[in-house]
Amino acid sequence: MNDLWIEKYRPSKLDEVVGQQGIVESLKAYADSKSIPHLLFAGPAGTGKTTCAIALAKEIFGDTWRENFEELNASDERGIEIVRGKIKNFARTAPLGDASFKIIFLDEADSLTPDAQAALRRTMERYARICRFILSCNYSSRIIEPIQSRCAVFRFSTISEGEMMQYLEKIAAAEGLEITDDGMKAMMYVARGDLRKAINALQTSAILSKRIDAEIIYRTTATAKPEEAKNLMETALRGNFLAAREILDKMLIEYGLSGEDIIKGMHSALFDLPIPEKMKAVIIEKMGEAEFRMVEGSNERIQIEALLANMSVMGRK
Repeated sequence: MNDLWIEKYRPSKLDEVVGQQGIVESLKAYADSKSIPHLLFAGPAGTGKTTCAIALAKEIFGDTWRENFEELNASDERGIEIVRGKIKNFARTAPLGDASFKIIFLDEADSLTPDAQAALRRTMERYARICRFILSCNYSSRIIEPIQSRCAVFRFSTISEGEMMQYLEKIAAAEGLEITDDGMKAMMYVARGDLRKAINALQTSAILSKRIDAEIIYRTTATAKPEEAKNLMETALRGNFLAAREILDKMLIEYGLSGEDIIKGMHSALFDLPIPEKMKAVIIEKMGEAEFRMVEGSNERIQIEALLANMSVMGRK
């Protein structure tokens, strides 16, 4: 239990990667040729971008992969100094063993400032003979065009529920756990295609019980249950703002949920409500405004209460 399961059960070969079949086939061709261009992996969190980069390095470099592969997280240092320092120092040194080049894997590259990305582009050009870059990001639109044009771009999709469930059952069997049907359904709801998040939820829940049910999953992940988020919105839409506010208090105080957690839960539950499409569209717009203000630093409670107040007014019309 001391090991992080996301590392303990991380695939070590490209053939073991969950989902992303087309991408895996392309990367295997690179591995067979022992050569790669600069790569850009774009897609949501927990879809295998880091795993593919590490597995590719292992298959290209073999026993010397650790010496010829450097993993950095751009969100730790967003400015130009990470390019001038860590990246440049590793890129300009010769590869070890029989390798003809080294690999720098830069995670969350879209968090780099435009100036840092411009410096990175120059570094990529200057040391291309002995160093290849694999850039990982959630949003490729945040990567400057001069970098994108120098990379082969791979777009990772969310992992299907069937593939995630199969992988989680494999981990559960290895760890001696029982996952109930509602527990698995809860993990799918919490993870929303993010396998890393699902594995972390499973490990955290396993500390409390060998039997993983929905109640444990929601409690350990601080996630609003679908029925609670639905009840919150239904109460507001009936025009009962004060009762909705009491439900909100319970979710914020007793469950310790953040405003963002509650907005996400409401967003997921909204589409199951028997209300007109036009009203759903207006509520989505109001949710977006509330979330934006929270990100900007506004008070979470006030923003969600304002959202509920708007819904109460809509419900009375």
